[in-house]
Amino acid sequence: MSKKKNWKNREGVVYSTGNDFDYSYQEDEEPETLPPAQQQLYVELDKKARGGKQVTLITGFVGTEDDLKQLGKALKSKCGVGGSAKHAEILVQGDHRSKIIDLLTQMGYQAKKRGG
Repeated sequence: MSKKKNWKNREGVVYSTGNDFDYSYQEDEEPETLPPAQQQLYVELDKKARGGKQVTLITGFVGTEDDLKQLGKALKSKCGVGGSAKHAEILVQGDHRSKIIDLLTQMGYQAKKRGG
């Protein structure tokens, strides 16, 4: 990482008089992906800040971004719709809660419906 690009990420460091001072950035480590049987996923319908359109939101995934995207791709293809997978959330366009819960349980995940 360049020093100029991340100069605002120096949490707590105001000034140093040391000539050999080099700030080390903390890298965010991706959590290791848990097996499907240990995952507790929540499936809910969301339409906040989406122009009134409904999306099925899957939260609670613990693992790497690549595994999240792979699971999201599988769910989107089974439902035949688009969506996205990032920041430990999977968005599937439309109301597919019951179908997604069935698919997740077939894959070995623990899935619960959240909300109405």
